[in-house]
Amino acid sequence: MPKILVVDDEPQINDFLRRGLTYKGFDVAAVSNGEDALNSARDYPPDLVVLDIMLPDMTGYEVCRRLRASGDRNLPILMLTARDALTDKISGLDCGADDYITKPFAFEELLARIRANLRRVEHQNRPNRKLEVGDLVIDPAIREVRRGDRLVELTSREFDLLELLTRHQGQVLTKEIIFERIWGYDNESGIEVIKVYINYLRSKLNAGGKPDMIHSVRGIGYILKP
Repeated sequence: MPKILVVDDEPQINDFLRRGLTYKGFDVAAVSNGEDALNSARDYPPDLVVLDIMLPDMTGYEVCRRLRASGDRNLPILMLTARDALTDKISGLDCGADDYITKPFAFEELLARIRANLRRVEHQNRPNRKLEVGDLVIDPAIREVRRGDRLVELTSREFDLLELLTRHQGQVLTKEIIFERIWGYDNESGIEVIKVYINYLRSKLNAGGKPDMIHSVRGIGYILKP
């Protein structure tokens, strides 16, 4: 039974999510502030976190950053907020969140997002052979990336994007295909978020003067090649 940690300071939403997700078969822990969220995640590690941005003691962004800093890069974190501006969405993704949904929301949509993120993690945990393109080596089994002798630290979403491009090396992937595979058609981030993550990957992969392996195909998408 997957364990979900719900973090929201609005009592009605907190109780609604706890009851609804429990009814759907999840083991739910519900807290109302950032400190309790961090303590709960440490003592009873969840399989996924539903995290509100506006909390009384610290922002959801800060909670997200601390969860990532604790070492679990693969824990799915879904940001839940009333904010709908692109800058807020990018801030959430930038601090390590995997998904984003705005209030008000349909419970069935939230449920679909939760299941999709859990399936993604389950798929990630399946053993796979190493992928190699030039001096880039990806080990999906342990989610490790190396460029030459250097270990490249990536977030869960960055790894998924790089793995997708690598599995289709030499092929142009359209932005629509990338968005559907990595974020899902109904994700609220918007297709422009791809460029943000491509820039993240380039910055990390090209450190130390390494040549760029991810190339833009104007008006279409991206291709990875040595």
